[in-house]
Amino acid sequence: MTGRLDGRAALVIGGARGIGGGIARRFAAEGAQVVIADMEAEAGTALAGELGGAFVKTDIAKPEEAEAAVAEVTGRHGRLDILVQNAGIYPWTLIEDTDLDEWNSVLGVNLGGCFLATKAAVKPMKAQGYGRIVLTSSITGPRVTSPGHGHYAASKAGINGFIRSAALEFAGHGITVNGIEPGNILTEGMKAQRSAAFIRDMESAIPVGRMGTPEDIAAAAEFLASEDAAFVTGTTIVVDGGQILPEGNDFRLTPD
Repeated sequence: MTGRLDGRAALVIGGARGIGGGIARRFAAEGAQVVIADMEAEAGTALAGELGGAFVKTDIAKPEEAEAAVAEVTGRHGRLDILVQNAGIYPWTLIEDTDLDEWNSVLGVNLGGCFLATKAAVKPMKAQGYGRIVLTSSITGPRVTSPGHGHYAASKAGINGFIRSAALEFAGHGITVNGIEPGNILTEGMKAQRSAAFIRDMESAIPVGRMGTPEDIAAAAEFLASEDAAFVTGTTIVVDGGQILPEGNDFRLTPD
């Protein structure tokens, strides 16, 4: 590894496993001091121990817990350089069957979590005149969607709008705000909640011929969190193996 995050204090929310776990591992390998915040205490504590970091149980939809997660980092390290808000939920429910509680829950965690985490993190970042904020969006919502994901798509499209507004507000304080739009990533959650047939179908729709990995997303997050991205703000990086590119179902050069 390059050590491009040496000495940086990083908070990875939703970092116990999956994409967030991949980001936490990558940041630690690059020299960052990592605090993991998540609802999954057992997995989060284990990973934090493995990385020589710390864990704080956090429901990012609650403002007091967002503040507490940030306070954990600043209390331990005296500063907060990098925020990653990756926590998200994705129930599958058709719009006509979605009740208001489920709608509010999805937007509260996915979109509200980005707002609350950013609001808490920007205070110490402004005080130190430096910060990197990386929010996990998705290709679902901003670019594509599917039935059953009305609330999820709305939340992720909202994140992209929030990124642009936050980037503009914080640009004068040495703080950049960017996002990542993952495509279909083969995480523990994907394996547990989706059938093998679904996964094969998704693979067939990706031009590079495979599902993404948490490491694919972590590489993009590392770039956005580093000095290499000092002049990048208010944008998102699509990491999807080319999934959103084809005009139709058959993208091969020599279709049958």
